[in-house]
Amino acid sequence: MPSSLTHSIPAAISVDQRLDSLFGPFVDWLEGIVFFAVPFFGADLPLLIIWVIGAGVFMTCFTGFRAFRQLPHSLAIIRGKFNRHTDPGEVTSFQALATELSGTVGLGNIAGVAVAIAIGGPGASLWIIIAGLLGMSLKMAEATLGQKYRRVNKDGSISGGPMYYLQTGLKLQGKAKLGKVLAYMFAVFMMIGALGGGNLFQSNQVAAQIVLITGGPESFLAGKSWLIGVVLAAVTALAIFGGITSIAKWTGRIMPGMAVIYIGCVLTILVMNFTAIPDAFVAIFEGAFTGDGVQGGIVGVAIIGIQRALFSNVAGVGTAGLAHSATKNTRPAQEGFVAAWEPFIDSVVICTMTALAIIVTGQYQGTGAGGIDGIELTNAAFATVHELFPILLTVSVVLFAFSTILSYSYYGQKAAGFLFGESAVVRQGYNLVWLATIVVGSAVSLSAVVRFSDAVFFLMTVPNLIGLFFMANVIRKELNGHCDDLKTGILKIVPMAERSTLLGRPMPGDKTEDKVADRS
Repeated sequence: MPSSLTHSIPAAISVDQRLDSLFGPFVDWLEGIVFFAVPFFGADLPLLIIWVIGAGVFMTCFTGFRAFRQLPHSLAIIRGKFNRHTDPGEVTSFQALATELSGTVGLGNIAGVAVAIAIGGPGASLWIIIAGLLGMSLKMAEATLGQKYRRVNKDGSISGGPMYYLQTGLKLQGKAKLGKVLAYMFAVFMMIGALGGGNLFQSNQVAAQIVLITGGPESFLAGKSWLIGVVLAAVTALAIFGGITSIAKWTGRIMPGMAVIYIGCVLTILVMNFTAIPDAFVAIFEGAFTGDGVQGGIVGVAIIGIQRALFSNVAGVGTAGLAHSATKNTRPAQEGFVAAWEPFIDSVVICTMTALAIIVTGQYQGTGAGGIDGIELTNAAFATVHELFPILLTVSVVLFAFSTILSYSYYGQKAAGFLFGESAVVRQGYNLVWLATIVVGSAVSLSAVVRFSDAVFFLMTVPNLIGLFFMANVIRKELNGHCDDLKTGILKIVPMAERSTLLGRPMPGDKTEDKVADRS
């Protein structure tokens, strides 16, 4: 049962408790390896955080801040102005954006921000913003390479992502062995990582919220969260067996609705507490640079904020390369510019709104050890407005979690396909494991789920970022070349009749022989 809820202990060991007792020791072992830390000004500094943030700083500077400079142009790309019906691919740029945002704008923004504030105070939210801004260039790089080195299959389907750009891109640089090793490392980590952050955490917090609004410890579902997991798994099955086209349609339809509900509720909270907003910003900035009450002070609160941001926007993890490899496009840099929006929307906009809602209502005070945490903290902030708001939050939580589960099921499928072959047996076999994991995630504790999700997500950054460093010149060449073509007029707006539609109606893919789209 999620640790964010307090239950009476039944005489017999429940299914939830049994699953948690089996899962917990493994998480302890994995976390000790992945988050190896060194003492740093009174805090334990995980080396992998330096690894990811350092990559973000490097890519931002090396690409000449293109992620920020081309944001207006990226809006035209999202609207389909530069894409044709006949371009090879399965989904539109808008659908790829929706799929990736559905995988990132989720419970990391609702429960993850609450966890960060509960542990690190209001100041943690500023570090979430900083990490999000640095993540924009990483997502841009991943999507550019994902589109450049994707494989267009005979049936028009796409095989792409870090597995392919690591293997093919490094091979073209004369580093075939390194590329192959990194590609297989990433595929293994992605299979496991998708099950963690994209599945376990989502189903866990859905179950926690549903139990909470149905009576908490007195709810019929208390101690029986696995039943919620069974229902969620059954609904998920309806969408994921149709592949990326089906998943993209579901996420493209769900994302606008869930965004309107959640953002509308948060804006209402902020309007009703508008006099507290200035003090909230003061608390955020003071907490970020003083770290009062947090072990390790400013370093401690920075670590908490950055770690939660990386889990939320997953910049550096490689998922953008998977989502944007499937788009109907022939110019890799276009997808890079679209992907740059994802950490901005996720960590700068949505996470900040959640943080402000929690802070202005004062619900973060007294959290942490012995207090409320995770989704329950956000629920408490919503409850200050009206008794209906926790119900609206529940709707948002279910939609956010469901869309994330759909997105990451595709990512896990593609990783499994790379390792074991792109076949229906592999895809459906992975889907069955995926559905079973939803049930497990709904029952184990929040602490175990958060630690496991963080560990496997950070593992994916190791092979992915090594590849980005080696292919940095390729990324910069693609971005600069695209911008030069835009300035000189070579890149022109496609006539309306020839464009890919925004909602991405089924269109034929490229029926040519298998090929790797290496567009130097």
